[in-house]
Amino acid sequence: MWEESERSWGVRPDGYSLHLSEFDRLEYIKRYWDSLPAVPPEEYSRPCGTPYLAQVDEAIYNTVVKSNQGSRYFNNRYPPG
Repeated sequence: MWEESERSWGVRPDGYSLHLSEFDRLEYIKRYWDSLPAVPPEEYSRPCGTPYLAQVDEAIYNTVVKSNQGSRYFNNRYPPG
């Protein structure tokens, strides 16, 4: 799960990401942090909560397989854990 942090507003849910392995999850997060500027932006996302295994349908699984270490979804309807 991810949350969005916005200066002077606070935090709110910001979707989730799916990964095939713990290594992929950690690399995905690292790439995200590395893509941000050195000075924290007014608004950014960050991972939150505890990772868990989730069942997904074949179409979503295939999307994650073809992704670069994970796929991000912004609908905040998390896969069941």
